[in-house]
Amino acid sequence: MTNKTEQVISKPTQSSNKNLKSQRQNRYILKASQYNISSRMISRNALSVVEKLQRNGFEAYIVGGCLRDILLGKNPKDFDVATNARPEQVQQLFQRQCRLVGRRFRLAHIMFGRDIIEVATFRASHPDNLNNNQAKQNDAGMLLRDNVYGSIEQDAERRDFTVNALYYDPQNNTLRDYFNGIDDLKAGKLRLIGDPVTRYQEDPVRMLRAIRFMAKLDMFLDKPTEQPIKQYGYLLKSIPAARLFDESLKLLQTGQGVKTYQLLREYGLFEQLFPTLSPFFTERSDSFAERMILSVLNSTDERINDKLRVNPAFLFAAFFWYPLREKVEILKNEGGLNNYDAYALASNDILEGLCHTVAAPRRYTAVIRDIWFLQLQLLKRTGNNPVRVMEQNKFRAAFDLLVMRAEIEGGDCIELSAWWHEYQLSNAEQRDKLLKEQQRLNPKPKKKYYRPRKRKSATSK
Repeated sequence: MTNKTEQVISKPTQSSNKNLKSQRQNRYILKASQYNISSRMISRNALSVVEKLQRNGFEAYIVGGCLRDILLGKNPKDFDVATNARPEQVQQLFQRQCRLVGRRFRLAHIMFGRDIIEVATFRASHPDNLNNNQAKQNDAGMLLRDNVYGSIEQDAERRDFTVNALYYDPQNNTLRDYFNGIDDLKAGKLRLIGDPVTRYQEDPVRMLRAIRFMAKLDMFLDKPTEQPIKQYGYLLKSIPAARLFDESLKLLQTGQGVKTYQLLREYGLFEQLFPTLSPFFTERSDSFAERMILSVLNSTDERINDKLRVNPAFLFAAFFWYPLREKVEILKNEGGLNNYDAYALASNDILEGLCHTVAAPRRYTAVIRDIWFLQLQLLKRTGNNPVRVMEQNKFRAAFDLLVMRAEIEGGDCIELSAWWHEYQLSNAEQRDKLLKEQQRLNPKPKKKYYRPRKRKSATSK
């Protein structure tokens, strides 16, 4: 008889499975000290949140953009935390210090005075047959609700860009990088995790985030991430207008407004945010409206870089000044309205168009109206009018818009802005002289008086 040798393949034991999983995880765990990251660079409040969660048996990490900024040598603005604790568990742990926010993404905000640490629970992909309270998508694939919880590895897959999928554990000073985000940072490359088309369909705002990171971090999009943007930009129309307002401020008021605007135009997204401005764009990009947009964004960038305050209302008042002027002229010529009434109706129309796509709150639209109507008041330079105009709260903003108009239009606006500049810097005697000179150059038309016709007496008939 011939003996047959049998090869017996043993099934892996439970302990060997754990070892394999541990080895796979260790591939992504790096020593933070190798990348000059330490707990000293992290917000004390964020560290205290992580420490308390870990002390109570939960996983917790510093996560996302703050680590990206530290690796790039920038100062992080916000520090976020990711954990396997459910939002309700976080609230129970921090009690009155915590409030739960959001329906689409359930988050916990831990408050330390004005400082808020955002805590997100690890998320996972959506399995089938989930109830609408956990996960919901519309027909276009956009996530309407995303509260499916998972592990840290699953959470990394749900993040948008590789450079944002970084996790730091201050307890053992380790860094987790599941998608080679550090290598992408070194290469200056922005790369979406997963299929770009699917990720943009899930949340079209990711296209705006891609533009913002390009401008802010001076990075480029890899080809698969870049290619779908022009084709799928229309998906932004399905985003709530209030959310797009917040995103527009992040895009245009972070100190890189000019560069961001140019990228938005290049990828066809600016027109999705502000369709009212599209008719004013030219092939040479030299229309009054386009020059005004660049002028106000340059001014905004300078103020932000000088640590000065900026007001979104002024930005939008400048953006839509020339669409307003065109509408005013149409109403005056076709409707026979006077200047004031035409401004009132045109303002309503332009602001309605703005709020339809980007829902500016009323506290901003009211200021925009004030700045626009003060352009009419600045034309009045006789009597007590200049004093009354200067007493208006938004006079300075209106004057700044006038100066920008002078740089763009030239002509009478130059003389008008120069007069108001001199008037502001003058003393009482000098102001009186300016008013008299203005009165001499523009005298009031004399009123005509008509004598009533004499009635014929009854006897003269």
